[in-house]
Amino acid sequence: MAMTRSDLVARLAERFPQLTQRDTEFAVKTMLDAMTDALARGHRIEIRGFGSFSVTRRPPRVGRNPRSGEQVQIPEKLVPHFKPGKALREAVDGPLAAGDGGSAEIPAHLRDA
Repeated sequence: MAMTRSDLVARLAERFPQLTQRDTEFAVKTMLDAMTDALARGHRIEIRGFGSFSVTRRPPRVGRNPRSGEQVQIPEKLVPHFKPGKALREAVDGPLAAGDGGSAEIPAHLRDA
């Protein structure tokens, strides 16, 4: 199951009742816009315990058209890259994520998220 932007807004609005739905939507949009802008300018974003976002360069290469088989020149590309932090990797790989019903403690910053 995927979490969408509207799911995130709804979860935050539930968790912080002092914020209106509109304020929560604005906060999420502002944060995502700031991250997008930073990456578009080539900056790196690091969120301790969660992970880091960076821009990776894919060099130009020669590919093939699957229909005709002819060679096609594929230009250089800049693509966003995410590297999960240690706490996120451990939370995802923990016993609860595996579904074995283990009694692993969920880190405080990931509870109710």
